[in-house]
Amino acid sequence: MEKKNTAFFDDVEKCAEEIIQKVGKKVIFGMPLGLGKPNELANALYKCAKKDSSIDLTILTALTLEKPVWKSELERRYLEPFVERVFGDYVDLEYILDLRNKKLPPNITLCELFIKPGGYIGIPHAQQNYISSNYTHIARDVVDYGLNVTGQIIAKQEHAGESTYSLSCNPDTALDVALLLEEKAKTQGHKYISIGQVNDHLPFMYGDAEVSADQFDMIVDHPDYYTKLFGAPKMSMGNADYMIGLNASTLIKDGGTLQIGIGSLGDGIVYGLTMRQKHNELYNRLIAESRILGRYGELIKDVGGTGTFEEGLLGSTEMLVDGYIELIKAGIVKRKTYNSIPIQKLINEKKISEKITPNTLESLIEEKAIDRQITEKDFNFLQEYGVFKDSIQFKDGCIHNDTTQIPADLSDNNNLQQVMDTCLGDTLKKPIILHAAFFLGPNAFYDALNEMSEEERKMIHMTSVQNVNHLYGNQWASYDLKMLQRKHGRFANAALMCTLSGAIVSDGLENGQVVSGVGGQYNFVSMAHALPDGRSILMLRSTRSKGMDVSSNIVWNYAHCTIPRHLRDIVITEYGIANLRGLPDKEIIIALIKIADSRFQEALIQQAKSAGKLPSNYQLPDFYKKNTPQRIADDLAPYKEKGLFVQYPFGTDLTEEELLLGKALNDLKGMMTDSLGSKAAKLGKAMTILSIPKAAKPYLQRLQLDKPASARDIMMQKMVLHALISGGYV
Repeated sequence: MEKKNTAFFDDVEKCAEEIIQKVGKKVIFGMPLGLGKPNELANALYKCAKKDSSIDLTILTALTLEKPVWKSELERRYLEPFVERVFGDYVDLEYILDLRNKKLPPNITLCELFIKPGGYIGIPHAQQNYISSNYTHIARDVVDYGLNVTGQIIAKQEHAGESTYSLSCNPDTALDVALLLEEKAKTQGHKYISIGQVNDHLPFMYGDAEVSADQFDMIVDHPDYYTKLFGAPKMSMGNADYMIGLNASTLIKDGGTLQIGIGSLGDGIVYGLTMRQKHNELYNRLIAESRILGRYGELIKDVGGTGTFEEGLLGSTEMLVDGYIELIKAGIVKRKTYNSIPIQKLINEKKISEKITPNTLESLIEEKAIDRQITEKDFNFLQEYGVFKDSIQFKDGCIHNDTTQIPADLSDNNNLQQVMDTCLGDTLKKPIILHAAFFLGPNAFYDALNEMSEEERKMIHMTSVQNVNHLYGNQWASYDLKMLQRKHGRFANAALMCTLSGAIVSDGLENGQVVSGVGGQYNFVSMAHALPDGRSILMLRSTRSKGMDVSSNIVWNYAHCTIPRHLRDIVITEYGIANLRGLPDKEIIIALIKIADSRFQEALIQQAKSAGKLPSNYQLPDFYKKNTPQRIADDLAPYKEKGLFVQYPFGTDLTEEELLLGKALNDLKGMMTDSLGSKAAKLGKAMTILSIPKAAKPYLQRLQLDKPASARDIMMQKMVLHALISGGYV
């Protein structure tokens, strides 16, 4: 890329004014997905457009993050202290506050390419301006849309008085947007500005994320903007999440590659793999007792395993989630790969290992990675990857060490022996155990990244989404290299529904409302089919609930589709695994009914028979008619008694009091959806509580209801007490 004459600012408002002066009053402002938004700069630009209606501002972004908000006084009392403690001085994005309050000015448009799941249901502006795009197409699409300003937060590091920068949490689309904008400027005269805003809380990440200042037109750097990062709260885990993860964990092959996402289903896989590694005997007992091994033993043998991870896994994921930190700590994600085709090929073939021996050099010669007559290029390659020591030099066709110079002609056995005796390093350098394009997670996750040594962080290769999400050509890594690195790829993603044809619904509803977005799901499904030993794993809970109503997520048909039926592969619910690849329709339907909730199996069978897709005499074997939540609970109960399968296995920002209060308040919310008569009866019962149990006092104090000051406070106190007592919490 061409170097820019970077201007430095310590004031976002002055920077915003300069942006408008340079690009004019039609501003199409792009920010990364999730964490990487420069909130203070975005707010400054937004304020300019609010003040001056002649400014036409379009915000192009994805996954706008929002702190939890409350809808009632009781929710406020519960959430406000939590939000203050966890989010601290995190700066809200004013455009999303105005969107929520229906105050977005007419000269400002928000276009998002991925949405917080369920966050914009029923919001016309957001629904009408959503852009559906594969993650790998976002850079292209936003540049085509007319993007002329880009901004994101960046990390800074200083060495010997010089600053270097990192795109840190979001090299995902930023790297490719920069290249496309530069090309558009050259060929079409397109004017644009790129801005980085420094936040010293960001972990300094390496790989393709490391950049110099001259890649930005402007850099904003002032301690006032070193505000807290958005700490995404951990989700609680239930029985279904654990059983889905347990099933999926059996399909991950030692020595393979793993992609997972954020949320309880991804955490379920992490938990299952960690149990497989740390408590292998218990793990194998559970998968036997829960009938996973008996039903899917052949599939597990072919594509996965149940043993511990000796070689380990490579992480290759669009999103670096905190679960990968757990997998690294557990000794599961540890398979070292290298951005060199010959080295990676020899590693895969087990001809060499990370330990450097004379065989390493001989194998590289045989692979024709280097010539026997070592050139300067060969020498630099060998030194870059640690095959040669850093202390030696190449000069005038000879290799120089501290005491001797050796002719670089390794066809001479004496020269070769001298090189092997005096020039070889100890271990291959530049190993990578994880490729990722962006990250987002809880505060503890950011702390873990910051606390890593530079060497550890360098093994996490942050890069373009073009690199991690598909195989074919781009400048970040070649097709051949990715094919070698991503052996036995398992790409696990969450879904909402699955039709009996094998089509997957993940991002929208049949009425056209967008739930989230396709993101990289299609990319990973497609890549799983392209890799000779890859598999796509799509996970969904078998049912969903609304109040007292329960519906099946395995459905006959649905008027929306994210992944078409012809890309079907592996589908998992808490009741098992459906291995669908290459099967005829009848067998697909049967496999999916076998992992549906038993309350809905017969209706699904009748629908399939009515459509002529199942034989009229088909009967579901009795073995599969026990798919009930109670059976899952029974399977897990003995292991919960051992302290396994807890609500928050990887920690939470909630205190013990908040955890219990959350359950009680959720029960109370359920009571409020009851019939009028039932609600009145419970309210009446609550009002009869005269004394406060001693055990309840800390919870009332947490909600500031221990000393009610009004009739409303007394009412809230009584309702909370009723929820605590009736739920058995006190």
